[in-house]
Amino acid sequence: MMDKRDKVGAAASSPMEMGSRDGDDSSSSSSMRTVETFLRLLPVALCVVALVVMLKNSQTNDFGSVSYSDLGAFKYLVHANGICAGYSLLSAIFAAMPRPSTMSRAWTFFFLDQVLTYMMLAAGAVSTEVLYLAYDGDVAVAWSAACGSFGGFCHKATASVAMTFVVVTCYAALSLLSSYRLFSKYDAPIDYPGKTIEIAAFQG
Repeated sequence: MMDKRDKVGAAASSPMEMGSRDGDDSSSSSSMRTVETFLRLLPVALCVVALVVMLKNSQTNDFGSVSYSDLGAFKYLVHANGICAGYSLLSAIFAAMPRPSTMSRAWTFFFLDQVLTYMMLAAGAVSTEVLYLAYDGDVAVAWSAACGSFGGFCHKATASVAMTFVVVTCYAALSLLSSYRLFSKYDAPIDYPGKTIEIAAFQG
């Protein structure tokens, strides 16, 4: 009799427990979607500002003139920020939609987030190298420092590069989030306690 009552009680309580778990999962999914949407919208503003600052970055004085278009690294930075702004806006719209996450959608976000992370990291890295040479020069190759003569140009370029690295930080977090969302869909390996792995012993 006690066994039957226990079974009935367990059966009666199980729907409540399942409902509670479903509510927790829904709340966790909603908060994760909010965080993801914010992390995707923030780079839109940062990339646009970094792009505009670099596009308008030119200076003319008694020493000559210099523009961002004179340096390949800065042109790459402008193009990378433009691509990143467009992708960030589109992905934020898709991420904000409360639709079930499919495996193909998870793989797409994972792959594109990785591509954007490394693309922006490369843009920031090569631009930082150019800025380093512009500030300090390189005596070994007779490259003199240029920021002493074009200080305004260097300050604007530094601001653009700094915002680019903030975008890299956002996309590093998004890469972790999208990888977690993807690989959490896979089941853990099943452990068979009765089976052991046999290793053949080879004698020489």
